[in-house]
Amino acid sequence: MQFKTEEIQPKASMLIESMRDIGYSLETALADIIDNSIAAAASRIDILVDPSIGNPAIGILDNGGGMTKAILLDAMRPGSSNPRDARAKLDLGRFGLGMKTASFSQCRRLSVLTRRGGKSSAAIWDLDHVASSDRWEILLPADHQTIPFAERLVGDGTLVVWEKLDRILGDEQEAQQQKLLAQRVDEAASHIELVFHRYLSGEATGSKLPIMVNNRPLEPHDPFGTSHKATQRNPNEPQIFKIKGHNVAVQTFTLPHHSKLTDRQYEALAGKAGFLRNQGFYLYREKRLIISGTWFGLAQQKPITQLTRVRIDMPKELDAEWKIDVKKASAQPPPALRRELRGLVEQICSGSKRVYTHRGKKLVSDDQIEIWQRIQHKGQIRYGINPDHPVVAQLSNELGDEGRQRLKALIRLMETSLPIDSIFADKGGNPTAVSSGDLADHELAVVAADTYRHLNGGAEARDEGVLAMLGMMDPFRSNWPVVESALKDRFGWDR
Repeated sequence: MQFKTEEIQPKASMLIESMRDIGYSLETALADIIDNSIAAAASRIDILVDPSIGNPAIGILDNGGGMTKAILLDAMRPGSSNPRDARAKLDLGRFGLGMKTASFSQCRRLSVLTRRGGKSSAAIWDLDHVASSDRWEILLPADHQTIPFAERLVGDGTLVVWEKLDRILGDEQEAQQQKLLAQRVDEAASHIELVFHRYLSGEATGSKLPIMVNNRPLEPHDPFGTSHKATQRNPNEPQIFKIKGHNVAVQTFTLPHHSKLTDRQYEALAGKAGFLRNQGFYLYREKRLIISGTWFGLAQQKPITQLTRVRIDMPKELDAEWKIDVKKASAQPPPALRRELRGLVEQICSGSKRVYTHRGKKLVSDDQIEIWQRIQHKGQIRYGINPDHPVVAQLSNELGDEGRQRLKALIRLMETSLPIDSIFADKGGNPTAVSSGDLADHELAVVAADTYRHLNGGAEARDEGVLAMLGMMDPFRSNWPVVESALKDRFGWDR
């Protein structure tokens, strides 16, 4: 069957405006430009912000290889590369749309100034010009120094500049634009510290890649807390899965319990969304973070698993299988890998569960006795007061039969009235704000003395073994100087 053909070109003014609404945020747009700088083998990237009233601008400057005029003009063309083509090792692009769509999503004027081998070239997309001409026309400035931050390009490299920042500043009054721009860039900087943390730390390429915001160096934000000694990782991982001949590596991390973190460490690992929403899989494409804090629909986000984070490393050759989008901000695991991950989810989450539940388990060793028991029976879990705890046992022995029955009833009342839902909600929302409270020193002294007598068979004589046993128990362990002093005074050991 034969056909005639006729070329139909899209209307420039309409399509280029549509390209603004792919869904970039400021942080994902900046990350896309940084991808290009990494692909150009830059050893330093600067994000430049000029909040000047009347013409605020953002620049992204790198010292990579730069471009010739021919390469620049091709790079300014929407859809300048085929996603099916093989790419260089450091090339983090895919569709050849990133620089344009990312920029258009934030501004109406995109300028690119580049230099290779000492020769400079520049080109500008101005959406207002396209709207009036309805033609796919870029502007070629005769004077490159009219581009903001042009003086900062020294040697080979590339400068991308955003002006007419309508999507960032909206209709804010000029007096508020400076504050808003600074705030938005600061928020974006935090995102960049996470997305490129393996480049900032030097893990990705073997040497650190400095990324600066107005000369302020960004710090790598490692979501796995790998430098903390209490962070656990599965010793049998990473597990390697073969997808269409390419390796996908899966590594599980269990973050430390909040009691082992400083306030600063806790805030850094929790992030703005908190531990609950940041649990799950973290997908990296060539060690650049694509998506974070998701179970891909394979599990629910639960407080009991909020310390679990799983790093998945994939190569760019699997972009199509993962359905990586233009923004490089969403993905779905291939069906074959999804089946493997489904089988791993329960195993993956067990580490976080152990961190939270080990404190509530019934301990049967003679040198450590807990007041609370975690009792599991027929699929149900309940928490109860340990009747064999020395304080409970001592008090029970001092009571008559009726007193013991009343004590037992009181304990059961306390157990059945435990506000589990409130504790669950509070711990899930902000675990550092939930405290078990403290005993006053005189209360601690009474309880310590009763416990010591029980462990020592009713005797008050000093026994180093019993003291060591007492020192293993909470709350005595964390208040040992007070406890030891109280026992000496009460039993007269120094006399």
